[in-house]
Amino acid sequence: MVDDGRVLADVVEYLVCPVCGESLALETSALRCPAGHAFDIARQGYANLLLGNARPGTADTPEMVRARDAFLGAGHFAPVSDLLSERLSEGLGEEREPVVLDAGAGTGYYLRDVLDRSPDAVGLALDISKHAARRAARAHPRIGAIVTDLWRPLPLRSDVADAILNVFAPRNASEFHRVLKPEGTLYTVTPSERHLQSLVSTLGLLSVDEQKTERTEAALVGHFTLETCRVLDVDVTMSRSEAATLVGMGPSAHHIPAEELGKRLAELPDPLPVPLSFVLSAYRRLQP
Repeated sequence: MVDDGRVLADVVEYLVCPVCGESLALETSALRCPAGHAFDIARQGYANLLLGNARPGTADTPEMVRARDAFLGAGHFAPVSDLLSERLSEGLGEEREPVVLDAGAGTGYYLRDVLDRSPDAVGLALDISKHAARRAARAHPRIGAIVTDLWRPLPLRSDVADAILNVFAPRNASEFHRVLKPEGTLYTVTPSERHLQSLVSTLGLLSVDEQKTERTEAALVGHFTLETCRVLDVDVTMSRSEAATLVGMGPSAHHIPAEELGKRLAELPDPLPVPLSFVLSAYRRLQP
């Protein structure tokens, strides 16, 4: 097993078997429960706890992961990552060895920055894409990456996470409530209606629902209560190819035929200004 496996040794106590719910033990190249259910640990250091009957049809492909990694690496989303890591480190306070769960972690970009700012924390990166988990496992020395489906019961013990990150990812309110500690906080990042506004009108992209934030809150009703909410607006300059990647990371990639989208992009200036607008919300877990 590669050296990255030591990170799984640090987080295995928080994991449970997705089949029977029993605890998991770390072996040379697998995680195994007392009932004998075993799950491979890839040589890149992540563990696959996705059951065989799962449908990872929405998982990021290798091409999508490479594109996301390159785009995020260019720093366009750095302001929201900085704000998120700042707020989260403040929220963790003096917590001893806190556990930070990134639900829908992708390449681990946001979780990496959080751990850089919180030196005593350990991170759990969950994603349905094994290609994303491969990168997340190596994004930071204190990240343990797990392949799993956020819409299913999470392979985690109850009350293990001090904080949950959820950045542009599905929200499983009941499971987030179960795995978050009673005093923990859920942090969500969603786009506001101003996000990519100039590209929306020029390229004919799908616009963000003006009630997006309200719908996010509604999805969490009964499990969480909104504590704080902040909108972050940033104007950035990016190349035409970076803009194409950004569009490809959202739902509009499936709304406009690739050939037509390419034509519209080719008519844009290079480089071009792009407005980014994010809503960072913090939710407290409601007590049973």
